[in-house]
Amino acid sequence: MKTVPNVVYRRQLLTTALIVILFDLATKIWAVARLENQPEIKVIGEFLKFSFVRNPGAAFSFGTSITWVFTLIAIAVSITILIVSKSVTNRPWAIALGGLLGGAVGNLIDRIFRSPEVFQGHVVDFISVPNYPMFNISDSAVVISAIAMVVLSFRGVDYQTPDAIPGNPDSDQK
Repeated sequence: MKTVPNVVYRRQLLTTALIVILFDLATKIWAVARLENQPEIKVIGEFLKFSFVRNPGAAFSFGTSITWVFTLIAIAVSITILIVSKSVTNRPWAIALGGLLGGAVGNLIDRIFRSPEVFQGHVVDFISVPNYPMFNISDSAVVISAIAMVVLSFRGVDYQTPDAIPGNPDSDQK
C-alpha cells in the first residue's frame, strides 16, 4: 500500500474549506442582491424556496441576544480544526473536517463583518424548506460534515492512518 504524506490531506481539508467558503460567500452576495426586500422565489413549489432573513441567533432563532457567543464558538472550532488538520491522514476525514471548517468560517465572516456591529453580525440565511429553519450553504456544510463524521466514527474510521508518513510541505512525494 502506497503511503501519502499528511500534508496532502491537510491540503484537501483546506481546499474543501475554501470551496465551501467561496460558494457560501457567492450565494450570500446573490441573496442580498436578489432576495432582500423581495418576494420569495419558489424553486420547487412549496418544498424549496429562496427567501431572505438576517439571523442574529442560531437555528430556530436560538440565542438571538448572545450573538457574540456564536462568534467565539466559530473561532474556537476553526482553530481546533486547523490544529487537528496537521495530523489528519485520512481523505474522508480531511473532507469532512474541511466542510466543517468552511461552514464555521462562512458564518463567522457574517458574524464579524455584517451589521449590526463587528462580532455581532447577523448571518444571511436564504434557503427555505418546510418545517425547518431557514439556512445557508455554510449551515449545510456543517450539518453534512457532522453527519459524515458520525458515520466515520461509527464505522471505526480513524482520522489518522498508521501507515501515513509525516508531511513535509517541501516534499516531492504525492
